[in-house]
Amino acid sequence: MPLRYSYPPHPVGFIPRSYLRRYVEGNNPVTGRPIMQDIIDGLTRPLTEEEKQPKIAKKPKGPRLLEPDTEINLRRLFIEEGWTDGLPIILPTEELVEEMLKGTDRDPQEVVGLMSVTTHQEKLEYTVEKVAVNAVMAGARPEHLPLLLAIASTGVPSCTSSTTSFASMLLVNGPIRKEIGMNCGLAALSPFNFANSVIGRAWTLMSINLGNARPGETFMASIGNNLNYNNMCCAENEEMSLFTPFHVEKGFQADESAVSFFRGWSMLGMNIGPARYMADVLERMPDFHKRKAGTFIMDPLVAKGLREEGFKDKEDVRQFLAKKTGTAPELINFIVVGGETNPLWVLTDFAHTATVSIEKWIPQNGIYRDERPFRMPVTEIACKDGTCGLPS
Repeated sequence: MPLRYSYPPHPVGFIPRSYLRRYVEGNNPVTGRPIMQDIIDGLTRPLTEEEKQPKIAKKPKGPRLLEPDTEINLRRLFIEEGWTDGLPIILPTEELVEEMLKGTDRDPQEVVGLMSVTTHQEKLEYTVEKVAVNAVMAGARPEHLPLLLAIASTGVPSCTSSTTSFASMLLVNGPIRKEIGMNCGLAALSPFNFANSVIGRAWTLMSINLGNARPGETFMASIGNNLNYNNMCCAENEEMSLFTPFHVEKGFQADESAVSFFRGWSMLGMNIGPARYMADVLERMPDFHKRKAGTFIMDPLVAKGLREEGFKDKEDVRQFLAKKTGTAPELINFIVVGGETNPLWVLTDFAHTATVSIEKWIPQNGIYRDERPFRMPVTEIACKDGTCGLPS
């Protein structure tokens, strides 16, 4: 479309009215002309011949393969080109990418989706093979590829280009959690699970390389957000929860594997206590953009406590909190994660944005597994019911 743009100074959010008035009365920082005159001209001046025949800018495709070189030179190249998150990667050799593709039945050149981290840039197309490349770089294994393809198919980036420094979260439900060894219990959001770590990181690398996240060009987060490294990736503890699994709430079958996406800014501290305490914290939560969304991440013991308070399900708690705080019920979510060592809950300002099925990306013969799957140690907790040290 032949669109014209006028650029005011920045920032514009949470700025005193007097400053904004000076912006309006001042000059366009790009053209140097009075900004209001630029806007009037943009709305009224006839289109030029060039504007009538706009040329669609296309980002040139990079090479599929790089020239052979030493490992240290290739690692340096990936860093200098901005193809990593700054952490060490597994170099995506042809052999390793071919091995990763064993995790899917799909043609490597099949287009999976389109992604951009900003609404002002071309959405870039990517294939199964390109997703596999980023999976290798993140350290993932073929068993993780169906989930990563499902994530990539949505076109949702983990790093969203907003000056307010968004963070993201992934939640996995259904049988695939156990099949690929994801953690939904003790320390699920800490760096002690291989699947959670590499899946969350792969989403970041896909956002960088498939969505073209480039600081100052397409990614404008003022401070940035350290949660973007792993994007709070975990599974829901369906087995120990008394409540309906999150994906079932969103219309999926209990035996269907699905992944849910959340976006927000931060976790607002660990808390303990009944539903009225949850209402107090939700009410005090910053009201960004008049859209107060809240997602509670709670240990299974919290769900048991809420049941003892008389709440029969998540919807009961949701309606209670909505009535107490004035928050729209549809903006309040609950996720059950944890190992029952303490009845802790944390409120995040994350909003649920989407839930998609993983099923169509799973090979017909099931999840591909290494002969000896990669798994980190799991310790059985004798007191995970929360009764340690308590008299019987």
